[in-house]
Amino acid sequence: MNQTLAGKVALITGASKGIGRAIATLFAQQGAQVAFTYLSSVEKGQALETELAAHGTKIKGYRSDAADYAQAEKLVDDVVKEFGKLDILVNNAGITQDGLLMRMSEEQWDNVLNVNLKSVFNLTKAATKPMMRAKVGSIINMTSVVGIKGNAGQANYAASKAGIIGFTKSVALELGSRNIRCNAIAPGFIETEMTDALDQKQVEEWRKAIPLKRGGSPEDVAKATAFLASDDSSYITGQVLQVDGGMLT
Repeated sequence: MNQTLAGKVALITGASKGIGRAIATLFAQQGAQVAFTYLSSVEKGQALETELAAHGTKIKGYRSDAADYAQAEKLVDDVVKEFGKLDILVNNAGITQDGLLMRMSEEQWDNVLNVNLKSVFNLTKAATKPMMRAKVGSIINMTSVVGIKGNAGQANYAASKAGIIGFTKSVALELGSRNIRCNAIAPGFIETEMTDALDQKQVEEWRKAIPLKRGGSPEDVAKATAFLASDDSSYITGQVLQVDGGMLT
């Protein structure tokens, strides 16, 4: 495995499973020191810390709620104290609470916007302080193709993910002069533990509608994230990279 991220310190939110776990794993394999967060999956978070340490790089998991501003600020402070700096931030924490708009409660709306969008504000605002001091940084925000095209039954999720795109582009404009880049990744149909529980006939129909005729893997998203985190993408900022097999063209 190449060591493209050797010497870099990365913070990844929501890394105990799925896409976040794949990103943390690949970053460690590529030589990054990795701080990551988990919330409800304490056992998975602790297991991941042990697993990643085997790659011979510094790893630390933090139980932290990305939607809580004070916790996000403390998290970044703790990471900088522990690791000495912060080069990469991956805002990956996210939830879904689907339902048609007519049946969606205010609580469902607020929960999704807080976890998916407010968390990105919280962590990015906190992370810009050490990054501005160092005059270097790469921020990667996880959006979705749903944030680009919308989806029935996901008004809250689509709004949160569309908000991330606008936020990303604004931050890229604000921080570019400080050599801090900000990009977003829009995954399409990614096969994770969540999709395993879906009706397999429906899943097959989705696969057929994708030009590459397959769902993506968490590793597909992780590779795109590692590229945007690395110096290989040093002249790329304010962009949305679709990792969707051609679903949206």
